[in-house]
This record gives sequence, structure tokens and C-alpha cells, in this order.
Amino acid sequence: MDFKQLAATILENVGGKENVDKVVHCATRLRFTLKDESKANTDAIKATKGVLSVINAGGQYQVVIGPDVPQVYQQVVALGGFETAAAVEDPKAAKADTRSPLSRVLEAIASVFQPIIPAITGAGLLKAFMALFVTLGWLDNTTQTYTILNAFADSAFYFLPILLGASAARSFKCNQYVAMALGGILVYPQFVTLLAGEEAVHLFGLPVTQASYSSSVVPILLGVWFMSVVEHFVQKISPQAIKFFSVPLASIFVAGTVTVLVLGPIGTWIGDLIAAFFTWLTATAGWLVPTLVGIFNPLLVMTGTHYGLIPIGTNNITTAGFDTVVGPGMLTSNVAQGAAGLAVALRSRNKNTKQLAASAGLTGVLGITEPVLYGVNLRFIYPLIAAMVGGGVGGLYLGITGVGRYATGSPGLLVLPAYIGGDGMGNFVNACIGTAIAMVVSFVVCLVLYSVWDKRGKLDESEKQTA
Repeated sequence: MDFKQLAATILENVGGKENVDKVVHCATRLRFTLKDESKANTDAIKATKGVLSVINAGGQYQVVIGPDVPQVYQQVVALGGFETAAAVEDPKAAKADTRSPLSRVLEAIASVFQPIIPAITGAGLLKAFMALFVTLGWLDNTTQTYTILNAFADSAFYFLPILLGASAARSFKCNQYVAMALGGILVYPQFVTLLAGEEAVHLFGLPVTQASYSSSVVPILLGVWFMSVVEHFVQKISPQAIKFFSVPLASIFVAGTVTVLVLGPIGTWIGDLIAAFFTWLTATAGWLVPTLVGIFNPLLVMTGTHYGLIPIGTNNITTAGFDTVVGPGMLTSNVAQGAAGLAVALRSRNKNTKQLAASAGLTGVLGITEPVLYGVNLRFIYPLIAAMVGGGVGGLYLGITGVGRYATGSPGLLVLPAYIGGDGMGNFVNACIGTAIAMVVSFVVCLVLYSVWDKRGKLDESEKQTA
């Protein structure tokens, strides 16, 4: 695939670089924030080879590419010069933000968490495999090797405030490095030791709440938001001659003080409250959320709103040590979608469909579902229904058995080691069983629905003959 040509075509049909306010990418999509969405030629983009689909939702114009999206994104950035966004910004062309508050919130959440997903995914999988190797006796957790590897696996989570500070600064449009320094305050060794002590802590005579901010999520997001307010205000009132040092000085001092005294404790309270709610929900109806996520996750992926669930799962892992809410349901949903694609590959007589469904189905069971969702399941509908049924049944089993994940990662077969934890191997075994249930149910239902669609004349004629 010619990534440069594909990027050029997409950039041209979204209205050119002058129409792009911001562009980011996730695992499979280019996510544009456009100044004028009416300038985008959606039909032309959909017809472009290498593009699976186009979705306009949550305030973002999303071009679904698949696993090759990082290479395409690099070319888009290079062609548009988006490293220096100010060079292509046109304030006069900027449109009024007519998005709903929910859309703005989800877009902000997605833009903050997307850049750090590779770091926490890699670290989470390393942690999961280390747990597996210890269980199998391949790795001794008393050795220096284990200690060093554990640093590899823990660093992304321990220093999560710094990572989130960097990505949040991009969303709140403030200095990225000052934001990282603000995150560094929360995990600074002497500060951490001070807060962990028994003696009361004060700043300028005011009491400091003694909380732990390592691996925290909400405190740094609130802190960077406030820092952006301070930075923009000081930028306006500060004389040009002293802006170079007055703006960062005010940002780190004022935002640091307010974060330590007010926003950090509030963020910790919010994070604990979210964790407590889902702990209560799990104890009251543990089967419910994984079942609903297993059923409806494909619809969330279609609109891009599934990224709104990521902070919940991350918060659960960092506060409680495991997540029974987001990960299990997404796991069964993803493998069910992949299994439905594999069923289509088995039944379809169309050579092109067989090849696409087989490759996309395999990618789906490994955790990346957009290719099978847009290339197969959504196209024919019956495999999408089968995937929702299989994902729901598998999610129900994981919910009933209380399965939780102990590390993050793109939900699929490769992250099953993330379910090793707790007492014994029961959690991991149930995760494997639930995954198998989701795949088998989805596969069988898809085969049955294929026959139903065929008998009712709903099946595309091209699927009945070799292409």
C-alpha cells in the first residue's frame, strides 16, 4: 500500500490541511477535528482503496484504516505540517462548536487517552506475561532480574500522571512540558514519602491531604486543566519581554499549589467514588455490566464512543488493582466479532469475501475489530447480530463468575494472561472459558443466520458465487 498517496487523498478530501484543526489516531482510525465538516467529501474517502469506513461522531471525523493507521498518520502529519498546528490554524475559518456537552467530553477523553494507550498496553502485557511465567515456574520473583523487569512493567502505571499530563496538555492547549512537570510533582519521591508519613503535612500553613497519586488518573487531568487556565491568563497579561519565564513560573507555581491543596484531593475522591460505585455494582449485579458491554460494544466502536470506557477501566485497575467492568465485556465482544468473521469466511462462496473475512476475523479475535466490523459484519448485518449475541453470552459468564483483568491491553486472545491474578488460576481459567463461549456462540449463530438470510433472500447474490 502506498501510504503517502493514501494520506494525500484523505487529506485532500477532508477539505485540505487548512480545514484540519487537529488530527490524532487510535489503533485503527485517523481522527480529524475539522473546521468545516461540509467541506469533507465522504463518498470519495469511502471509495478510496485502503479506507474501510468513515464515521462522523463525537465531534470527530473518523477515517477507519485498520492496523496500518500509524503509517498513514505519519504521512498525513508530514503532508499537512501538523507538528506545528499554529501554522495551519485559521481563526477566521474556525466554526462555532455546536457539539453536545457529552460529545465534547467524550472527544476530550479520547484525545487524552489515545496517545498513552501503547505505553500502558505494552507495560500491562509485560506485567501479565511476568505473572504467567512466575506461575509456570519460568521466572523467580525473588531475583534481581524480576525486580528490573517489574520496573519495566510498572513504570508506565506508576508515572501515569506524567504521561497523562503530556497528553492532556495537547487537549487543553497548554505547555506540554510544564504539564509533565506538574505530573512529576505528584510522584516526586520526597513528596510521596512526606504524604505517606504519619505526621500532618502543610503548605503555606494550609493542610495537605495525604493521598497517593502514583498511578492516579483524575488528579492530573484536573491539574492540567487548571494549569491551562492559568497559562492562558498569564499569557494575556504578562509583558512580552518577560513571558518566557513569567508564564511557566506562574503555571507551575499556581497550578502546583492548587493541585496539591485542592484539585489533587478532589480528583482522588472522584476516582475513589467511581471505583466504589463499580465495586457496589459488581457486588449487586456483577453479571450486568460485562453482559451489556459484550452486547453493545460493536455499536460503541462504530461511533467511537468506546474510548469513553477506557478511563473507567484504567481507574479501576489503578485504584482496586483489577477491572471487572470494562475489560471482560470488551474481551468477549472482540473475540465474538472475530469469530463471526471467521464463520463468514467458512460459509461465503465469494473468494474476495472469504479472504477478507478470514484475515479480518483473525485480527478481530486478537483484539483489533475495526477491519472485521466495517469490512464484514456491518456490511452483511447477520454476523454483527451473531457477534452481539456471542459477546453478550460470554460477558454474562464472565460477570457471573466475577472475572477481572489485572492489566490493560487491546482485548483479545493475546491479552488473556492479563487475567492471571487473585488467588490461584481460577480467574484465568474462567476468562478462557468465557472467551471460548463467546467465540463458539458467535460462530454457531453466524452459521445459522447465514442460512436464515439465504432462505429469506436477504443474502447478497455475490456471496453465493465465486468471484
